[in-house]
Amino acid sequence: MKKIVLAALFLICIQFSFSQSEKPDEKIPVLIRCDDIGMCHAVNMAAKQVLETGIPVSMSVMVPCSWFSEAAELLKQYRNVSIGIHLTLNSEWKQYRWGPVSGAQAVPTLVDSSGNFFQSRSKLFGNNPKLSEIEAELRAQIEKALNAGLKIDYLDYHMGAAVQTPETRAIVEKLATEYKLGISRYFDEVGVEGWYFAAPSDKKESVILKLKTLQPGGTKLFVIHVGLETPEMNAMEDLNPFGPKDMSKHRNAEREALLSSEFLELLKDSKYRIINYRMLIDEKKLSSMKRPE
Repeated sequence: MKKIVLAALFLICIQFSFSQSEKPDEKIPVLIRCDDIGMCHAVNMAAKQVLETGIPVSMSVMVPCSWFSEAAELLKQYRNVSIGIHLTLNSEWKQYRWGPVSGAQAVPTLVDSSGNFFQSRSKLFGNNPKLSEIEAELRAQIEKALNAGLKIDYLDYHMGAAVQTPETRAIVEKLATEYKLGISRYFDEVGVEGWYFAAPSDKKESVILKLKTLQPGGTKLFVIHVGLETPEMNAMEDLNPFGPKDMSKHRNAEREALLSSEFLELLKDSKYRIINYRMLIDEKKLSSMKRPE
């Protein structure tokens, strides 16, 4: 009897050791998404600095903006970037406005009296935009990016306007299915936030602290707005009251945080796995997407 008990305990120990050695990869997936690429030259040049680090990164492009062409040519030069369309239905800057790719006459319910997108979601939806026009415009933005030679992996949404209602979200999902694209936040991503409204002097510390204190569970999504503090960006003023003032200082500080030696060195820690949306889609497949709650 004693031999049987000892044999059983031996088998249990062997099985425990095997299960421990077969533990799944416990590295924390970290996905960095830089938004508003193509908005202006200063944002594009900041994006270039991030791309030159060589880290896997995702960048979301604003197709209707004047500097989209420069952004497209820039992004095509780097293999470490996964490119997304930052679906745009708002134009929020006082001194710098943009309108629909499809033309104001083609989508009249999406534009103000000057032919530009409305400054906010509330003003856009207060104008009772037609769903058919929203779909036409978002499709035009995707097509323009593809015609520019960009390899598009995913969609997301500037200021949340494209997913404001269940009906508009359904349009985004329809287009993603049609063009075989992912949608940001549809892959169990966990948003890591807290520095957008932080003072520029505090942003680096905030971003690094968030990275250091990550716990396993889902892909950790860092949404960063990079830019250079230039006269061009200094002149831009957000028409929405909730936006941080001195926007160029905020974007420059986020760029500095992302490019800081402390942050880049921390990314090398063996507990992290740095990925972009192309890598995430390859791993999880488009069929795994689900609408976030």
